Parts: sequence; structure tokens; C-alpha cells
Amino acid sequence: MPDLFDTPPAAPSRIHIGIGGWTYAPWRGGGFYPEKLVQRRELEYASRHVTAIEINGTYYGAQKPETYARWRDETPPGFVFTAKAPRRIMASRRLSSTGAQVEDFLAGIATLGDRLGAVLWQFDHGQSPSLDELAGFLALLPPEVDGVRMRHALELRDAALFTLALPALLRRHGVALVSAASDAHPSFGDITADFVYARVMQARAGLPCGGYTEAELDAWAARARAWADGRDPPDLAHAGPPLPPGPPREVFVFFIAAAKERNPAAAMALLRRLQAPAPA
Repeated sequence: MPDLFDTPPAAPSRIHIGIGGWTYAPWRGGGFYPEKLVQRRELEYASRHVTAIEINGTYYGAQKPETYARWRDETPPGFVFTAKAPRRIMASRRLSSTGAQVEDFLAGIATLGDRLGAVLWQFDHGQSPSLDELAGFLALLPPEVDGVRMRHALELRDAALFTLALPALLRRHGVALVSAASDAHPSFGDITADFVYARVMQARAGLPCGGYTEAELDAWAARARAWADGRDPPDLAHAGPPLPPGPPREVFVFFIAAAKERNPAAAMALLRRLQAPAPA
């Protein structure tokens, strides 16, 4: 299949733009994947049209190390995965006692090597740990496993948890607070680590760029550039004071919407903006 796998998208090296997963039936037959593309080549194709993929399957069950190794080998240099932590850990009533499970999960995901961008620890609705519980849990998350760097990002969906104390706690542990651009979940943009993790979930029907207006995608391009340059975008809500300019950061932006069929178009539209020179 010539030409389909030749040229990965170019974007600033510190900015990774992607989607959730790569196995989705409506993407086939021309929805995202070309007609007649065999399923075993879908990851190969997707990883050359976006620069990151958030693995959702790890939330439901662990994969074998050889599976992670195959995914690593099917993707080009510079491409990265992030991985959702297993729900059996996130739903635990005794988070500080999940050390063995955390260790086991991270040992497997480390097989991705330099293709591992970050690990997403997502608490869903109804999972509202106290700050003390969170502190005990965050202490379990190592900065490295088998020589592979572990960046940790935390997503919370209980608005009551977003107090001044939350960014301070995450900064002590070097864990990123997920900026969840959503109409259904709390959305805060506090920078709490040396990288930023954003999940954009606001696609609507009837809009051409994967469910977003041109102005909305322009705004996400500006935020991604600001984060990568070490700045704190002033147009996002914060639980605490915005940070002054600092060193450059790694940035991960994923389009994650219930209308999943639109996400690849949104990610590629944002990548095109980032390939162009930044506006003055």
C-alpha cells in the first residue's frame, strides 16, 4: 500500500497530538482508515497520521509484554503512547495498598521503552479520594521503571477536590493534573509537573474540523505552544494561581470524545496548525 505509511506528521518535537485507541469500526472503510486497509495495519497507519495514542485497553485488562513490544515496533521514531491505568487499581478503597498492582502494571508498560509518553491515572465519577489518600497513592508512583522514564498524569472528576491544596500536592510528587476540556467534568489547567496532559472532549455534530470550530482549534494550538515554551495559558480555569514562565515542557493533547468517529480529524487538524509557523 504505497504512500499511506511514508511520512509521519511533523510538529514541534515537544508536542504530541493524538486520539484514544486505534481499533474502532466506524474509522474503517474511509472513515479514517483507507478502504481495504487490513486491521493488522491500523496501528501502523494511525501512528503515521497522529503523533500519539492513548491506550484505553489497559484500563480493562493488562497486556502481555510481547504485545507492548509489538506495538512499540509497529510505530515510527518520535511517536508515543500513553496508557490508562487499570480500573482495578483506580477503584480500590485502599489506594495506598495497591503498590504491588502498580508495580506489576508499570513493569509491563515499560516494555514500550521510548514509545511510552506518560501513564494516565483516572478517577471516574464517584471515586473521590481524600487528599491524604491521594498523597499515599502518589507516593507509590515511581519516576522510572527498568530504565524507562515514568511520567504520571492524574485525572479527577469530582469538582470538590479542586482546591488550592491539590496543585501543591501534585507538584510535590511531580504528577501532572490532567486538563480535561469537557462540558461534563471539571476543567482546570493548573501546571503541576514538567509536562502537560490535556484531554479535549467537546466535539459537536455539524462542525467541519472533527467537531470543533476553526477558532477553537486555533486556541488549542496556541495553548500547546505556550505549554511547550514554558508558559501557563491564561485562558484556562485554575484551582490555584497560574505559574510564571518556566522551562520548556513536553505536551500531550488528546481528542477524546463520545463521538469518537470525529477525533482523528480533530487531531490531524490541530497537527496541521502546529506544523505552520506560530502567529506573531
